Amino acid sequence: MAARDELPSNQTGIIQHEGGVLQITHCLPIPELGPHQMLVKTAAVALNPCDYKMPLRFPTPGLWDGCDFSGTVVAVGSAVAAQGRFRLGDQAFGAVQGSNMSDPLSGAYCEYIRTEPDLTFHVPKGMDLENAPSLSGTAIATLGVALFWSLQLPGTLHAPASKAEDVLVYGGSSTIGLLAIQMVKLCGHRVITTCSPHNRELVKSYGADLVFDYNSPTCAEDIRAATKNTLRYALDPFAEAKTLRMCYAAIGRTGGRYCALEQYQESLCSRKTIKHELVMGGAISGRGVELPDPYGIPPRPEIGVWARSWYGELQELIDNGKLRACPIQTIPGRFEGILEGLDMLRNGKVSGKKLVVPMTTK
Repeated sequence: MAARDELPSNQTGIIQHEGGVLQITHCLPIPELGPHQMLVKTAAVALNPCDYKMPLRFPTPGLWDGCDFSGTVVAVGSAVAAQGRFRLGDQAFGAVQGSNMSDPLSGAYCEYIRTEPDLTFHVPKGMDLENAPSLSGTAIATLGVALFWSLQLPGTLHAPASKAEDVLVYGGSSTIGLLAIQMVKLCGHRVITTCSPHNRELVKSYGADLVFDYNSPTCAEDIRAATKNTLRYALDPFAEAKTLRMCYAAIGRTGGRYCALEQYQESLCSRKTIKHELVMGGAISGRGVELPDPYGIPPRPEIGVWARSWYGELQELIDNGKLRACPIQTIPGRFEGILEGLDMLRNGKVSGKKLVVPMTTK
């Protein structure tokens, strides 16, 4: 292992305790590196709903929490050093799978993060480390699987489809919604999205073509009319009963594909012409996700092979400003700020912004 500086013997982080309760914990180890891993000193983290949902649903004391991060590379494994894509001192951002039963020390809410270079990005020029996590490696991973493996959208981020399709992105003002809008547009399609009226201009500025108020009682009917009853693709980050029903009602007469990013009630999937599927970002590695059903995902090595090439393409888009980060709301307090921010997410107090917590001490 190549290291720039002598590392401390332990660190502080947020891990699950009894009942899945997240607590600030001291004297945690610095993770050992394999040949294909690197260690990042954390500069900032971004918060995701899964960071509080997974400990709540699958409490497992000892698991480290947190996904999205940015920071500086301070150590690399032997294969990483030989490859040369990341070097000591490089600024990086991305995501790890927090609350991971297969890898208990996988988590971003700590001072030193172990990550995979092939699924990590260089921070682009002109972007600081505090803003970088708002590009959300978690959302990127999830959308890679959702858009190209579950929905099977035509086209790629570099080669638009020859024929534009209508694609519904429910909740376009969410972090994953804003990124999905951009990716779908890059693939050459027309984006239909829903949000509250006060976020209409936000989603339009990220590329949405048609915007509908999800509180309107005629929302699905209006989308169906606007798409001439031909909508075939729907992405639903929330997968609540009302959002699923709206997406199903908006999909056209001949059916299509519905991709949920949360567990959903299959009993509500009444139209046999619509293929429905749950997607989790952890599937991007190709190694599967070790969780109880329905969240568990079997290994699919072909996704991992594809992802490593796709991340290289994404780096080029990020470097050229083709993918914009979403607006951020900064929360001070380091670890205390993380717990405060997770409470805000849990209580529905965040809209149209990504919560970011700086982790460096000034």
